[in-house]
Amino acid sequence: MMANDVFREITPLTPGDCYLLFDRNKKRFDFPVHRHHEMELNLILNAGGAKRVVGNYSAEITDTELVLLGPNLEHGWLNHNCKGENIREITIQFQHDILSGGMFDREQMQMLKTMFKASAKGIVFGTEMISKLAPMISALSDKSGFDSVIALLKILHELSLSPYQCLLDQDTEEIAEPAYKNPDDDFVEKAFSFMNTNYQHSISLNETAQAANVPNKLFSRMLKRSTGLTFRDCLNQIRLGQVSRLLIENNYSIGEIAYRCGFSNPANFNRVFKLKKNCTPKQYRNKYNGNRVIVY
Repeated sequence: MMANDVFREITPLTPGDCYLLFDRNKKRFDFPVHRHHEMELNLILNAGGAKRVVGNYSAEITDTELVLLGPNLEHGWLNHNCKGENIREITIQFQHDILSGGMFDREQMQMLKTMFKASAKGIVFGTEMISKLAPMISALSDKSGFDSVIALLKILHELSLSPYQCLLDQDTEEIAEPAYKNPDDDFVEKAFSFMNTNYQHSISLNETAQAANVPNKLFSRMLKRSTGLTFRDCLNQIRLGQVSRLLIENNYSIGEIAYRCGFSNPANFNRVFKLKKNCTPKQYRNKYNGNRVIVY
């Protein structure tokens, strides 16, 4: 599968967040194979027979699954032969520079630094480590503030000291250089930075092209080639990521959330949301209410 054919997820995680956690109970896997800039730690329980896809590698999983994924690494879980009726999936997303400012250069951090680099290939952990850390990962939902950050770092530290298996054997760039890289990355980052800053306003393709320092006539073609998406699709993904964040983070009305995130037409907002999320905004809010933590 080519990188450009993989759905590029825009997560609700912002530069001001330490991490984002989703704790879901579900009967089936319904999210496509995708990639995103953030690192991800995924704990899955009661899903024996499902199929894990990481890069060009796939395998059937057992009842317990714990995987660490580096930035921009294609991944997803498919139903396959899963017969579980009570799947639990805890997803933690965080930036790869969660420990920045020279922290990775300290002697005590070398094992963690090594694991983060290896995560560019995808890492799967054994059942013994899952049994040890599953209660700690589950308890993160009940923590907040500084205590929650310390708890996450302790989990990552424990993982770095344990045996683990890299899922991809081929040469993959280390985490300092994202696993997916193409010549248009700088242009894409500028375009997405502009859209992330101005998504709540009415912004045009031409304005975004100017911010990315790309001629208007080339912008659409270059964006499509790099992301597989049109300008409108990219902007809608960013806006929907912010909508998702507000739906699970506070009690604003759905109409106000749509307006705050740049959707001026309620009918169009509801159509786009249902098309991309396979549910209505109200159903999405009910699904995640009480099962999420965003740590600042």
